[in-house]
Amino acid sequence: MMSLLLDEVALAAARLAEAGVESPRADAELIAASVHRVRRGELHTVPDTAFDARFWSDIARRAAREPLQHITGQAYFRYLELEVGPGVFVPRPETEVMTGWAIDRLGEMDVAEPVVADLGTGSGAIALAIAQEVPRARVHAVEADPLAWAWAERNITRYAESVPYTAGRVLLHAGDFSDVLGELDGTVDLVITNPPYIPVGASVPPEVGEYDPPAALWSGADGLNAIRATERTARRLLRPGGLVAVEHGAQQGAAVYWVFPEESGWRDTRNNKDLAGRDRFVTAAWSGEGT
Repeated sequence: MMSLLLDEVALAAARLAEAGVESPRADAELIAASVHRVRRGELHTVPDTAFDARFWSDIARRAAREPLQHITGQAYFRYLELEVGPGVFVPRPETEVMTGWAIDRLGEMDVAEPVVADLGTGSGAIALAIAQEVPRARVHAVEADPLAWAWAERNITRYAESVPYTAGRVLLHAGDFSDVLGELDGTVDLVITNPPYIPVGASVPPEVGEYDPPAALWSGADGLNAIRATERTARRLLRPGGLVAVEHGAQQGAAVYWVFPEESGWRDTRNNKDLAGRDRFVTAAWSGEGT
């Protein structure tokens, strides 16, 4: 026999599907779990008398295309549970693939305490994942937007309190990543970023265009302005042999590849794919001899 909550979830999923939500059943279940403070797999245990009508107000928000993560206040990234909300870019699964690549490369480095620069950290997702999975790394997280910086500070502080070995391993810096961390020039082992890369005027879903911070989305006519700035910053920061990883849009792989040319000092520039088989991030090694 179906419970009242599961009946309501089924109705909510249909409403979200009509509103054009990409994963209506999953979103309805996650909202129900958040409202009723249970795990998604425990919805059937909620007694009918405990049904909370706030579920439907949250479903209405999602039907209006407010991001699921803003409604629940949480975003999951690799092994992290992050706090997110208005003013910060919601981390995506695609970025987990690039972060995994970085974690693997850091693990292979013959460096006692690798130094990492996460440019445009947003919620702190990449920086915290690296600190959690490469406990000997020291990560410098850079964020220019004050609202996003506050979310990053909140998440970094929370994990420093709950996961002691991350304390002091993620250092948050305010500023534009094009000119910060001058004290680290020539010493960084890995530069990583999920920069803004959407061309101005491109069409995006409501969850993106109406809720993600504009500074985290738009990047010039071809979407590559921030990536070009990343290339210049990475040249300045990296030690010889250091690595860079830069996320980009699915159609930008070829263009981003040529932002890191051999004549500028880059070696082993490669396109890397996400779980759907689409070009998603470019990686390269710095020779230390570019112009």
